[in-house]
Amino acid sequence: MDLSDFDYYLPEELIAQFPPRERGQSRLLVLHRDNDRIEHRKFAHLVDYLRSGDCLVVNETEVLPARLVGEKEGTGSKTEFLLVRDLGDERWHLLVKPSRRAKIGARFRFGAGRLLCELEQRAAPGLWVGKFHSRGEVNAALAELGQVPLPPYIRRPPEPSDAERYQTVFARHKGAVAAPTAGLHFTRAMLRDLEQMGVEIVPILLHVGPGTFRPVRQTEIRRHRVEAEYYRVSRKAVETVNRVKKGKGRIVAVGTTTVRVLESAIVRSEMATEAQLQFGHGWTDLFIYPPFRFWITDVLLTNFHLPRSTLLMLVSAFAGHHRMLQAYREAIQERYRFYSYGDAMLIL
Repeated sequence: MDLSDFDYYLPEELIAQFPPRERGQSRLLVLHRDNDRIEHRKFAHLVDYLRSGDCLVVNETEVLPARLVGEKEGTGSKTEFLLVRDLGDERWHLLVKPSRRAKIGARFRFGAGRLLCELEQRAAPGLWVGKFHSRGEVNAALAELGQVPLPPYIRRPPEPSDAERYQTVFARHKGAVAAPTAGLHFTRAMLRDLEQMGVEIVPILLHVGPGTFRPVRQTEIRRHRVEAEYYRVSRKAVETVNRVKKGKGRIVAVGTTTVRVLESAIVRSEMATEAQLQFGHGWTDLFIYPPFRFWITDVLLTNFHLPRSTLLMLVSAFAGHHRMLQAYREAIQERYRFYSYGDAMLIL
C-alpha cells in the first residue's frame, strides 16, 4: 500500500487543544467489524461492550517532564531540548530544537544556570548525547525545570493541569516522552467498576519514544522503519493473558502501544496456527500495517490518529483499511475531537 492511502482531511478546529473538563467525559465511536455498524456513545458507555472474562491490557508507562527550554551559552539563543532516554551518569539521549544550534561541545543553560548541558556526540541523525551538570542533584533539577512534552499539534504552552491530565491513572514507571493516549480516558472509578464486572485488568509496559511523531516519508510504506521502544511483560501478565485467551475471553488492548507489545512478545506454535504471550523485556520495532495477522489482540480501544501516521496504519490493519477511513469520515462529520486530548474509538 502507498502512503497516500492513509491520507484524509481534518479541519484544524477538530484537533483537541485541551482535555475534556473532567477525565472520562470524552465521546466514544464504536465500530463493529462484523457488520460495519457505527455507534456514537460516551466513553462511560465502554462498560456496555465489555463482559466478565475479558482482559483489559493497559500500558503503565509514565510520561517524563522531558521538555526543557533554555538558552545556548555565548549567544543566548532560545533552545528547546526533548529528553529521550536516560543513559546513566547524567547523560541523556536528546533532541535539540532548532537543530542548527546542536554541535559537539555546544553548551546550554536552563533555569538561570541551575542546570547545564554539553553536547558530547551525535548518536544518530537528529539525536545527541548530552552530559548534564547542576549545582545540586541533576535529576532533581530535571524534574523541577522539565515541562510536560505536549505533542507539536497542541499549539500552546504546557499548563500546570497538563502534568496530571497528560498522564494515565495507571502510570507507574517513568520513561515515556508521549502519553499512551487511549488510556487518558480512564478514571479509577471506571477501573473499579470493570473489575467488579469480572474484567481482569493487566498492566504491561512500553516507553513511548519520539518516533511516535516521526512522519512516514516512504511512498511505499513497507520501506518505513519505526524506532525501537523498550517494553516489558511480567510473568503475571503472561499468565493472565494466556489463560483468558485459552478460555475464549477477549483481550482488549488499550491503545496502539499496548497492541505493539502484545503482538511483539509472542511465541508461535510449531504450525503457526496460534500464539501465546511470553514473559520478558526488550526493544520492539514492530511496524504494523495492512495486511497483518493479529495473534493476541481481539478488541482495540484507541484515539483518532494523524493522517499518514504509523498509528493510523496500525488501526487500519486491525479494522480494515476501507472500514477505518469510513469511520474517520463519519467522526469528522459528527465533529469528534481528534488526537491526544481527543475522543476515543472502540473497535470490536
